[in-house]
Amino acid sequence: MLTVRSRRTALAVVAAAGLLGTVAVPTAAQAADAKRHKTVNLQLLAINDFHGNLEPPAGSSGTVKEIDPATGNEVSTPAGGIEYLATELRKARIPADDSITVAAGDIVGASPLTSALFHDEPTIEAMDKLGLDVTSVGNHEFDEGAQELLRMQEGGCHPTDGCYEPGRTFKGANFNYLSANVTDEKTGKNLLPPYWVTKSQGVKIGFIGVTLEGTPNIVTAEGVKGLKFANEVTTINKYAAELKAKGVNSIVALIHEGGYPASSVYNYDCGAAGQGISGPIVDIAKKIDPAVGAIVTGHTHNAYACSIPDPNGVPRSVTSAASFGRLFTEIDMKLDKTTGEIVRPSVKAENHVVRRTVEKAPDMTALVDHYQKLAAPIANRPIGYIGSDINGRGSSDLEKPLGDVIADAQLAGLAPADKGGAQLAFMNPGGIRSDLVYKASGSEGDGVVTYGEAFTVQPFTNMMQVKTLTGAQLVQLLQQQVSGPNGAAPKILQVSSNLHYTLDMRKTGADRVLVDSIRLNGAPLDPAAKYRVAANEFLAGGGDGFPAFAAGTDKLVGGSDLDVFTAYLGAHSSAGAPLQAPAQDRIKVIGPGSDID
Repeated sequence: MLTVRSRRTALAVVAAAGLLGTVAVPTAAQAADAKRHKTVNLQLLAINDFHGNLEPPAGSSGTVKEIDPATGNEVSTPAGGIEYLATELRKARIPADDSITVAAGDIVGASPLTSALFHDEPTIEAMDKLGLDVTSVGNHEFDEGAQELLRMQEGGCHPTDGCYEPGRTFKGANFNYLSANVTDEKTGKNLLPPYWVTKSQGVKIGFIGVTLEGTPNIVTAEGVKGLKFANEVTTINKYAAELKAKGVNSIVALIHEGGYPASSVYNYDCGAAGQGISGPIVDIAKKIDPAVGAIVTGHTHNAYACSIPDPNGVPRSVTSAASFGRLFTEIDMKLDKTTGEIVRPSVKAENHVVRRTVEKAPDMTALVDHYQKLAAPIANRPIGYIGSDINGRGSSDLEKPLGDVIADAQLAGLAPADKGGAQLAFMNPGGIRSDLVYKASGSEGDGVVTYGEAFTVQPFTNMMQVKTLTGAQLVQLLQQQVSGPNGAAPKILQVSSNLHYTLDMRKTGADRVLVDSIRLNGAPLDPAAKYRVAANEFLAGGGDGFPAFAAGTDKLVGGSDLDVFTAYLGAHSSAGAPLQAPAQDRIKVIGPGSDID
C-alpha cells in the first residue's frame, strides 16, 4: 500500500498562514535535538462532511460563526461551495514545500439534488479535480450499501440507473477511500484498505482511516448488511504498529467521529489541554498510540483546532473543519528525515473560512453548471410557498421550526386509515439536512420552494412507517432522547403539533423528561393504551438510539418521507397563503440553552 503519487508535483501548490491551534511549544532540549536532525516541511489540508454540497449551502446552514475584529461581536459569515473551496485550497497550496489533501469521511451521502440525483458521481468528480488524496469512510458513505461505496472507489455505471450520459462511464475516485475498522462478517476481510502510504520528500507517511464504531446505529440496516464495525482505538493502534513495523513512522489518523467544542466560533482552539471540548473524540484521542502525530476528525459537523493529550500526556493536534465545505483545516508539520517521524512540537493547525468573496474556480463552475442543467427539469419544479425562512439544520434550538413542519407533514400523510392511521409523528433531528430559505436560489422567485430545495432538506427518501406503541413505550421513547446512548449528546425528536411535554435539562438522564407534563391532544398518555405512531424507516427501526421504536408492532409501510413532505407543502401553502414557521411551542425546555434558567 506504498504509493508515490504521480500528481504530487502538480498538487504541491498551497498556503501557510498564522496558526492558532498550536499543539505544543518545543522545550530547549527539543530545540537542540531538532538542530541535529534534518527535517522537511509537510502541509496537510483537511475537510470533512462535505455531503455533496457542490453549490453554496443555503440559509443559516451555509454560514460560519466568527468574531468581527471591528466590533468583537460574533457574526455569521456566508461560506462554502465547491467553486470557492477549490480556489481557497489551490491558493493555500502555493507556498507549501509539499502538500497532501485529506478528508475525514461523509464526502458523499445526504447530498443535495445536483449530486444525489446522479448517485453522487458529480461530487467524486469534483473531489478529484480538487486534488483530494485520501479520506476515511463516513457513515453516510454506507447510505446506499457497501457495493455502492465500492463503486464510488472503483467506478462503473449504477447497477439500476445505469450511466447518465451516452458514451460516459463513471471512472470512480482517483483518491483513496480507507476503512480500517470495517470488515466482512463472514470472511473477516477489510472492505477497503486500512491505510495508505505515500512519501513526502523522501519520508514515508501513512494515513489510517476509520469509520465510527456506532455506524450500524445511525445507518439503515440494509446499508451495513454483512459488515462489522470494530473499535476505533483498537483498530488505529493495530495498524499503527503494522505501519511502524514496515518502517513508516509518520502516521496520521483520519477518523469519522468527532467532538463538541465549548464555542461555535470556527477557529476555537479548545483551551488548555483540550478542556474546552467534549464528546467521543476526547476519549478516543487520549488512547491512540503516540506514534500517530495528528488526528483529523469529522461527523459532528463542528469546527475546532484542539490539542488533546495522548496516552503519555503529550498534547496532540485534533481538528475538524465543520461541514459542507464551509471551512478547511491547514495543518503544518515537520518530518524528521533521520527517524521518519512527525516532529510533534512542530504540528500547527488552523481552520480557514471558505469565503464566497474569492474568485470562483472556473473548472468547478463548469462542473456545477453541467450537472445543474441535467437536473433542472426535476430540481426547478415549484412545489410550495413559504412566508419566511424556516430553519432546520441551521437552527440550534432543540425544537426546530422545520422539524415541526416535517413532523406535521408525516402525521398528515399517514393519518388516513388506509395510510396507517397515525395519531402522532416523530422526526429525527439528524435527518433534517438543510433549511427552507425564503430568498430565491434561482429564477423561481422569493418564497417559492422547489423540488430541489425540498430534496436538500430530506435527501434520504426513507420510506415512512406506522407502528403501534403503548403509552409506556412512548414515554420510554421520549426518555431515550436524553439517556442511554443519547445521554451525553441528546437527540431531541421533532414532534407533531398534537404532542406537548417539558424537558428539564437541569436534571440528568431519563429524569429530564417530565412524564407528568406529556400531553397528546391535550390528554395524558395512558400507559396501557395503544397508539399509532409515524416515523421514517430509519427511526422506526430503532436508529439513533431509540430501541423503543424497534419494539413497535403492526408495521405498515407508506410512501417516502420526501413524497410526504412535498405533498404537505403543496397542500398547505399557496402564493397567496404561504406556509409560516411554526411557533416552536411543543417542547418546553427548562435549564441551559432555554429561556428559563
